[in-house]
Amino acid sequence: MQIQVTKKFLSDALSTLERVIPARSNNPVLSYVKIQPSDRGIFLSGTNLELDMESFVPAQVENGQAVIVPAHLFAQIVRNLPGELVEINLNQNEITLTSGGSNFKLQTGDLSAFPEIQFPSHADVEMDARELNRSLSSVRYATATEAFQQVFRGIKFELRAKQVRLVASDGFRLALRDFAGSGVDKNLIVPAKSADELNRILKEGLVKLTFGDHLLSVASERTKMNIKLLDGEFPDYERVIPSNIKVTVQLPASKLKEAVSRVAVLADKNANNRVEFLVSESKLQLIAEGDYGRAQEVLEVLQEGSEPAISLGFNAKFVSDALGPMEGDVVLQLSGVTTPALFKTTDESGYLAVVVPLRI
Repeated sequence: MQIQVTKKFLSDALSTLERVIPARSNNPVLSYVKIQPSDRGIFLSGTNLELDMESFVPAQVENGQAVIVPAHLFAQIVRNLPGELVEINLNQNEITLTSGGSNFKLQTGDLSAFPEIQFPSHADVEMDARELNRSLSSVRYATATEAFQQVFRGIKFELRAKQVRLVASDGFRLALRDFAGSGVDKNLIVPAKSADELNRILKEGLVKLTFGDHLLSVASERTKMNIKLLDGEFPDYERVIPSNIKVTVQLPASKLKEAVSRVAVLADKNANNRVEFLVSESKLQLIAEGDYGRAQEVLEVLQEGSEPAISLGFNAKFVSDALGPMEGDVVLQLSGVTTPALFKTTDESGYLAVVVPLRI
């Protein structure tokens, strides 16, 4: 077997796969990457049993033969090769990598022990890759890192004929975003870590989704993924979105985020980075206090509602995270001092966030 491939293309594909393939595993073969030649190039594939991935790399191939090699070692060698073109040759149980004046020999593994990875040949639905990327990026922050319910470690996909909604929550905050529909009716929960890898492959054009048994398969232009879905029922998140609004304020999202960031410098880290929000007379006063001092900032806002004033506290990081995907003005709707607050934009972005205030 002889392969000639551009170093950059090969290195980029391996960098993507490295995030999926474990460096160490109780099953050593899982730390290998499979090289499958074709008449158009090579397919590189690997798995961690929760996520399968395959990347295509254009190449010139003669006498192609599939092999497996240690993924992270292979990637490290490729990254450090001096030339722009890499030549790969197979001789019995080792491959030789030649580039510039460098020559490396790397032992191959037992191909028969490598897990069989298959991807569907059809798609159930297509959607805009940029919209999916933007939505995943908008809600990812709200997933749980430690949760009593495993589903909180995932992102819920609600696919409907005219709308796709992504939802994430850790029980203290919630983020969702809607975009144009898919034409199918399906609910599923994608693990947050798998969603991160999915988001990295989403570029331009269309992305294809196929639904299997507890499995979501995704195909972009050069990369395919099989994602093992989370089992369980996502809680009824709509009941925490406030409807009985007492005070509404509107101001530029960037101004609020910058002000929260400034005053939070003195917030008590042992008190959940608490920042007080006091709304009164078309002004929003932010106050943070800790062991080393006190910070205060006043912002002009548009104020409406049945209550003339309201005071409540938020985790500064939760507010900053909620404001992160927002552009233009933010509308902050407050339902009470201990009930959830709603953050949304005035545009048609389809994004909103819910944050639960801190108790006194």
